[in-house]
Amino acid sequence: MGPPRSARRIGSSPRSRVWRVELAGGPAIVKQIVGGPDAEARFARETTALRLAAGAQPAVAPELIGIDPEARLMVLERLVRDPASEPWAVSYAKALARLHACLGEHVVGLPQWVGPTAADIRAFLRLADGLGISAAPTVTDEISGTLSRLAEFPYDALLHGDPCPDNEVRTGTGLRFVDFERAAIGPGMVELAYLRMAFPTCWCAASIPEPQLLVAEAAYRDTWAAAKGHEPAGSLADACVNWLIRGDSLVEMAHRDGTDHLGAAGRTDWEWGTATARQRFKHRLGVVADVTAGRAELSAVHDVAVALSAQVASRWPDLDLLPPLSTIPF
Repeated sequence: MGPPRSARRIGSSPRSRVWRVELAGGPAIVKQIVGGPDAEARFARETTALRLAAGAQPAVAPELIGIDPEARLMVLERLVRDPASEPWAVSYAKALARLHACLGEHVVGLPQWVGPTAADIRAFLRLADGLGISAAPTVTDEISGTLSRLAEFPYDALLHGDPCPDNEVRTGTGLRFVDFERAAIGPGMVELAYLRMAFPTCWCAASIPEPQLLVAEAAYRDTWAAAKGHEPAGSLADACVNWLIRGDSLVEMAHRDGTDHLGAAGRTDWEWGTATARQRFKHRLGVVADVTAGRAELSAVHDVAVALSAQVASRWPDLDLLPPLSTIPF
């Protein structure tokens, strides 16, 4: 590839360094994974995921041109933005389905997705109790059931790990994802739920209108079925409940340290990116109340979500709705 020319540092997380460069073969991106004892693991996850994603057509990730494992460096295709006329949520959902479908058999180098635990359920119920909502005794069993079902569904998807609007680039051949440091193997529904749950691991929490969500979710299912020959496994309602009870999705990555962030949100509020913790929680409650309506196996979860939504609106009346995705510049 030759020595890089015209190297220019561009913005990235504290856990990586990224440059735009010119190489003998043309423009490229150089990315170095840095920081923390898990740097080697993150490098392995990203390079493994990029190699797997290379099988998608149309492409869903930049081409991995070369690597230097000792320096944890990657040379990547430089993507050129070219916004399409197709609605963003539909482009996103199609690309996400193609990415998820890239997982083959006997994959080495990627961990399995890990869902919430009993501690997350207890934290959620403590918050409900602190807000004056007494959950039915069956709520614990119902939430546990969602986690069991998510764990039992086939782990047949290549998960991005952080499929946020600022981790994608719309190109002339479709939307492509970047930054695969948290890639894993798991159930695809937990990432399809990002659209409804306002991108729960992302600074850019944002809402999407219901008609666009329905079209995007149908596009995901159709794209997956075309690639795999069968419908995607799992329940979107179960996946949404998963994100509701995960307190660590109220804070950025550096603060996901086992602290009870749901309990903290009951005592105080804080900003992260486009929204506060309580705004995020309010939105997620509303989503769960909607997606669990009419589902017998989640009737108690539905009731507590509806009651908590009303209590949150009464207790914290000044909370704004999340901003529409269309208003956030990327």
